[in-house]
Amino acid sequence: MNKIFKQLKPFTSLLLLLVFSVGFAQEKPAEGRQINIVYGANFTKDEAKFPGASIFSKDEERQVQFEHQGADLWCDVAVFYAQENRLRAIGNVRLQQGDSIEMNSGKLDYNGNTKLARAYEAVDLSDQQMTLTTDTLYFDREKQESYYKSGGKVVDSANVLTSIIGTYFMELKKVQFQKNVHIDNPEYVIDSEQLNYYRVSKNAYMYGPSTITGEAYKIYCERGFYDTKIEQGYGVKNTRIDYSNRIIEGDSVYFDKASSFASATNNIKVTDTVNNGVIRAHYAEVFKDKDSVFATKRAVAINLVQQDSLYIHGDTLMVTGQPENRILRAFSNAKFYKTDMSGKCDSIHSSEKTGITQLITNPVLWNMDNQMTGDSIHLLSNLETEELDSLKVINNAFISSFDTIGKQGYNQAKGKDLLGKFIENELKIVDLIKNTEVIYYMYNDDNELIGIDKTISSKIRLELNNSDIENITFFVNPEGKIYPEKDLPLENRKLKGFIWRGDERIYKKEDIFDEDDNNIVLVKIRGIDAPIDIDAEESERSGEPLKKQPINAKSNSKATNPTKSKVKKAVR
Repeated sequence: MNKIFKQLKPFTSLLLLLVFSVGFAQEKPAEGRQINIVYGANFTKDEAKFPGASIFSKDEERQVQFEHQGADLWCDVAVFYAQENRLRAIGNVRLQQGDSIEMNSGKLDYNGNTKLARAYEAVDLSDQQMTLTTDTLYFDREKQESYYKSGGKVVDSANVLTSIIGTYFMELKKVQFQKNVHIDNPEYVIDSEQLNYYRVSKNAYMYGPSTITGEAYKIYCERGFYDTKIEQGYGVKNTRIDYSNRIIEGDSVYFDKASSFASATNNIKVTDTVNNGVIRAHYAEVFKDKDSVFATKRAVAINLVQQDSLYIHGDTLMVTGQPENRILRAFSNAKFYKTDMSGKCDSIHSSEKTGITQLITNPVLWNMDNQMTGDSIHLLSNLETEELDSLKVINNAFISSFDTIGKQGYNQAKGKDLLGKFIENELKIVDLIKNTEVIYYMYNDDNELIGIDKTISSKIRLELNNSDIENITFFVNPEGKIYPEKDLPLENRKLKGFIWRGDERIYKKEDIFDEDDNNIVLVKIRGIDAPIDIDAEESERSGEPLKKQPINAKSNSKATNPTKSKVKKAVR
């Protein structure tokens, strides 16, 4: 008897299919949308519990199977509402679309009219290169999108990605993660509020507060791109990179791990966390292995000197060397400013190791009301206290000041070289050496002009207080005299080589910038003012259009992957 039943069983399943086909022919869904029964196995009905439904269950040989517009579904039990063209699959559910998409779950609800599926209980979706797992997954076959709203995980060959909300766009091979997004990789971790991940290129586009933490760097941004394969990318909103002993911030910041390189564009701030120095500019490059910074476009270095900020500017700034041996260079139109001192020259060279700052080529230095010039000027700091200790003016040294009482002439002293000594950050002693000369306006206590001292000697010492000359000492056979004002013509009241540069004096930190610096037009950063079509950007980056897989037909070949992505630097 059992043998006869087994022989009749395929005929019985076929008969059941014919019965359902005839029974529902008058009220079936629109042409092409009907869910088809491939294998019904055991059939029953339960009108009390499932009114209007047909119930199919697996037999000893195989599961129940349905087919609908290019997708096959297997399960242990199916509750099928033929008139409504929907079903509920229960137990070991497997949905397969084409050659690549496969979804497994404990249960699944499917509507053949809308092509919407809801899978729940230990859901996993795979396309041979990626696996998505969650407790509940919604699958829109019409749009070729699947999504979860209660936590999920995606695993591919490079990364493990988790989030509260996720949407998989199958045509674009893209997953959009939202809320508590986390990526685990052996080399780094990423945390973000929203992240769009392209599975083929492994490129990630971040929105909202996002952090990338690698072995030797940490990146924060609120809009950015990251190539997860090679650890290369950029941020274009509130971006910051903690990079060795420097912090880099800017409107657009680019980063590349392989070359240990970072660059930034617009409103940049590079902080030296060891020496407490800051560089601001509108374009900068940082080379980690060389421990160097290159900055331009309104570039300024800011350092703390004796509780006062020192500002150094040049068309280009370069900082090189390890923290204890760091060198700062400012060249072309270099200037500096602190509240009691300022200066300008063609270039500035400052060494952390020696404590020497050199003003090179046509330098001028203003200390209080005194102007100093020469072929070059050196400022020397005390390495222990980090306070200004002394200065040197080498060749053609001049120190001069405007006669603020008579308001007609200039006090002047010159020599081959000049040596100055700072005491408690104030220039107190100035020694002029070799072939020295002086012109000095002398007044009594009532500010009445006594005469004009004009003297030459081998050496002159000036003792200063609040930038005023309190005492002048001449050494080795001085020659000169004090002239009554009427006896010394105006043309004889200037020493040879004297040039007053008071109209160039820098009175405040803003004065270190010239008109060109203040009129720089900033580069427009893509993505800050308006959203970017990231699908188009990804296509541009990968070098070819994104491939789309067939929706309603089975394919015998896998979709072609986009070429390897080519990451562009942040816009300069």
